[in-house]
Amino acid sequence: MTAPTSATPLTPYATLLGFTRYVDRTGPTKATFVGGLRKQRASRSGFNPHGQFVKALKADIAFHTGGTHLEQVAESVKFRWRPLYQALVPGATAWLHSLGEPRSVDLAQTRDALALLGDLPVKINPHFGVRHSDGRAEAVRLHFDEAPPSDDAVLATLHLMARHMDAVLPHAEPVLVDVRRGTAHHMPPAAKPDEIERWLAGEAAAFQSLWTTAA
Repeated sequence: MTAPTSATPLTPYATLLGFTRYVDRTGPTKATFVGGLRKQRASRSGFNPHGQFVKALKADIAFHTGGTHLEQVAESVKFRWRPLYQALVPGATAWLHSLGEPRSVDLAQTRDALALLGDLPVKINPHFGVRHSDGRAEAVRLHFDEAPPSDDAVLATLHLMARHMDAVLPHAEPVLVDVRRGTAHHMPPAAKPDEIERWLAGEAAAFQSLWTTAA
């Protein structure tokens, strides 16, 4: 007798990071990228090298320390990750300082949400929230890549976060922070949500088709 095999198909799924990276690709590279995501999900593999960095950044916000936790983690992280962390600290610290006096900002709890683009589930997972002393709140997603985020990636990220802000952090504004450059991206005033929604729905349908083809 042969061992039974699972007949359950691996249904299409993306994280916010995965979907926005997919949107940013063109031509045959889209299919290659989706195939890689599918294999990663099937093997349950994946490692996040930025985990300790995010914890340190959140600690600097929560304890109003203006960057000291970031400086410490860049020296204490495993040796192989130190060049990465040292490249990220200056921009992250600059962004922290751009928020104003450390005690005028507090850390806010965000929650993950599950978006549906057509039939494609996309996990909306900001890194944390920020609450200002004047009552404003921001749900923050961090961009760590060496290259700055493209206009398409910014639009897709901010639109999907805004779409589910009632679940993520009510009444907050979505912000994408380009960590290496210390730059905060906000939704452009001229953005048209209906057009962005139609564009992302088309991208999601193509993603699902490529996922099935990669099976």
